[in-house]
Amino acid sequence: MKILNFGSCNIDYVYSMDHIVRVGETETTEKMEVFPGGKGLNQSIAVARAGAKVYHAGCVGEDGEMLTHLLAESGVDVSLLRTVDAKNGHAIIQVSAKGENSIFLFPGSNDMVTKDYIDGVLEQFAPDDILLLQNEISNVDYIIKAAHEKKMRIVFNPSPINDKIAEIDLSMLYCLILNEVEAGEITGCDSTDGALAYFREKYPQLKVMLTLGSRGSVYMDGEREIRQRAYLVDVVDTTAAGDTFTGYFLAGLADGEDPEKTLQIATAASAIAVSQMGAAPSIPKRDEVLSRLAKLIG
Repeated sequence: MKILNFGSCNIDYVYSMDHIVRVGETETTEKMEVFPGGKGLNQSIAVARAGAKVYHAGCVGEDGEMLTHLLAESGVDVSLLRTVDAKNGHAIIQVSAKGENSIFLFPGSNDMVTKDYIDGVLEQFAPDDILLLQNEISNVDYIIKAAHEKKMRIVFNPSPINDKIAEIDLSMLYCLILNEVEAGEITGCDSTDGALAYFREKYPQLKVMLTLGSRGSVYMDGEREIRQRAYLVDVVDTTAAGDTFTGYFLAGLADGEDPEKTLQIATAASAIAVSQMGAAPSIPKRDEVLSRLAKLIG
């Protein structure tokens, strides 16, 4: 069984601010830093640092060499990654003094994932292999359909949420990993219980991993519902929190780990990530997570 992450690779320009800029306001930044990022890249690194082997497919621009190097150095297989003649996708991120963030994206190379390229990548995977996807690259709906035809197990993180999600047939998915905002957009429900009830009724075979920010998370499958509280830490930067959680959760899922244990480890990894600056650089390795888990739980 192999894990493929078909996802974005971004360059993050992070601006430290007193507060997130409001409409019509101009604010001077305290500092600007450049980090590797993108939900796809972050999640591949999180899967690898959680101890699982993962292949990353996607497109980087000619200015994205540092992204390829970071993935490789983190233990991600980059043999399927494609370099295109375009500006790399990038994000402009505001981080407030409270650790809150606001992000906008330029797709760039991430919008150059073609159907031919997708077909070539998927040819190298088999039924029951796991495919991880986010919503920051082109042709996501095509990837899901093609992977479903191959009987791959598709794990989808519908972030960032937009109108393209309506084109996705959720019945093709093995697992959906999403936050409260995304759940509300998809289900039309304004409560956690309402969203879970929606998924339980419409997609009874779907595994759902719903993150609730400071209130923790809820995992649901056809047999059980498990609630996990958040671990309290001093928040520095929340940018990669969800990606760290997703990567660690997927690694546990692929390994057949007990969901309750997987939730504890993924939550601890996410807590460590938010206590450090940057996206990819803040994602901890499994040894660090396990060594700090007991203290975080206690």
